[in-house]
Amino acid sequence: MTAKTKSKARFLGPKLRREKIAEAVRRHGKVSVEQLALRFKTSHETIRRDLAALAETGSIQKFHGGAKLPGRQEEGPFRERMVLNAVAKRVIAEKTARLIAPGDTIFIDTGSTTLMCAEEIAKIGGLTVITNSTRIAAVMSGGGNRTVIFLLGGRFDGDNQETVGPTAISEIQSFHADHALITIGALDAAAGATDFNFDEAQVARAMMENADNLIVVADASKFQRRAAFAVCPLERIGALVCDRVPAGALAGELAAAGVSVH
Repeated sequence: MTAKTKSKARFLGPKLRREKIAEAVRRHGKVSVEQLALRFKTSHETIRRDLAALAETGSIQKFHGGAKLPGRQEEGPFRERMVLNAVAKRVIAEKTARLIAPGDTIFIDTGSTTLMCAEEIAKIGGLTVITNSTRIAAVMSGGGNRTVIFLLGGRFDGDNQETVGPTAISEIQSFHADHALITIGALDAAAGATDFNFDEAQVARAMMENADNLIVVADASKFQRRAAFAVCPLERIGALVCDRVPAGALAGELAAAGVSVH
């Protein structure tokens, strides 16, 4: 670190310092309190307070003596997810509808964000929609504008009101769509798009394999997180629709992959 950089580090306010700490964790995967104290020319206690604040927001995960990327998370029940980050999801839904043209054929998978997207997309006429979500099928059918809906068969999940499993996968392969509109559990610079549910990850992969364009919808709370089941690498995504533009390593990898960010 140069003398000039050290001088700048001394004058960083808490907000900017915490942003840079989070960026360092995303870049390196793990950092120590000692390293951060040296870098920002501040006390160990100040760094510990910074890490505690970042951990509360889910940006990092604390451990004794340092911080690392957040561990794999779990999703709550569908009703809880509908109210979580609802304003952000509504913004995403409005943006997503602008990417759909009358007459398009669209796969839409199950999720709280894709359900909100369906409410906006239902205003567009003459679509063909293939979905494994009974909620989305009901929303789309209420549009009254010549949209044709295909509801996939398969094993029924009552909480998510969706069909999954081999039958659903097989039926997806009977269609070809202009767009696959999917929601994900997490988006990471290295791991790409991942999900918390094995069956839903399989459905998402099948949909994207049978579509010309992949649209991923995700609010910023899912950035720089990882879930257990792979959906796709970043370069497979055609468009990422979000409420806030990604930053740091994720932004760089998305740009390198040629992903259109909305």
